[in-house]
Amino acid sequence: MVKVIMELTLFIFLLFLPLYLASTAENPSPNMEKSCCGVDNDIVRVEKEGQKDTKSDCKEQGSAEKKCGNIKSPVESKYSREKSTPLENRFILIKGGGFFVGTDEPFIPQDGEAPARKVYIDDFYINEFEVSNEEFLMFFQETQYVTEAEKFGKSFVPEFLLNENTKSNITQAVYAAPWWLPVEGASWRHPEGPESNILERMHHPVIHVSWNDAVEFCKWKHGRLPTEAEWEVAARGGKEKRLYPWGNKLLPRGEHRVNIWQGKFPDKNTKEDGYIGTAPVNSFKPNGYGLYNMAGNVWEWVADWWTIRQPSIVTKNPTGPESGRDRVKKGGSFMCHKDYCHRCLMY
Repeated sequence: MVKVIMELTLFIFLLFLPLYLASTAENPSPNMEKSCCGVDNDIVRVEKEGQKDTKSDCKEQGSAEKKCGNIKSPVESKYSREKSTPLENRFILIKGGGFFVGTDEPFIPQDGEAPARKVYIDDFYINEFEVSNEEFLMFFQETQYVTEAEKFGKSFVPEFLLNENTKSNITQAVYAAPWWLPVEGASWRHPEGPESNILERMHHPVIHVSWNDAVEFCKWKHGRLPTEAEWEVAARGGKEKRLYPWGNKLLPRGEHRVNIWQGKFPDKNTKEDGYIGTAPVNSFKPNGYGLYNMAGNVWEWVADWWTIRQPSIVTKNPTGPESGRDRVKKGGSFMCHKDYCHRCLMY
């Protein structure tokens, strides 16, 4: 009997970042087969067990939404009107081989996406959904884990999601992005502050999750965050040299495929795609690999340190620089607009 080493990859979303989890195992355990993790606006990727944890800036928070296969949901009807059959977050096999990542025509050169380069990647598995509030709740109930946002006592929230009472108590903002406001008590359980909750958003990606939080979640799942190269290969869905996971048209046949900003940013979101904030993790059509929301909805964490200097040579299973100041975030979020953020929606 042939033993196959399989790379299992899970993703988590951060407050506008999601997370993918990966793990190496001879045979995936029942709990690994259908697990998932994610974060709201930013995606998080979990590293292999044993790698050194590095503190990250929690300024950009996120959410993750992925579900564990053989773990029964602790969420009962009193927690959510979305209560139905719990989401089955399957692992999808991405066959290894040679792929092109990056681009020779970067929309924002400072993002460090150039040049287009060839990488060779081994087989790996990745969850079809982002990590949901429901699954992150399971993690909390079992471990009593306290996120960095909860330790700090505050997190940043887009102004347009806040009520007037909450905004009246805020006297600061981010200078370069004044629509981001620091909210006392904002966390994964209270996305817009103490007056909010996730009871009707259990299938939405978890947010206000830092890179360190995502790593801890993935350890709980016996996995890791995917690398930037693994994430991009998965996001492309088998296509190359396309703007989006489904092709070059944002609205193929007039159909919305992604949760992003419509209207004039940041003044008004016309919600033509149906959402002003996050969307459930199983929203919209999946890409060619069967993965949902690899573009838009929430930013996603990956394992790599961020750099603007990408190698132009062919590499195998690249893991990025050995050190840095920030981790890579991929995929864009519901705050991205097609006129200035289309590159983020793919890479």
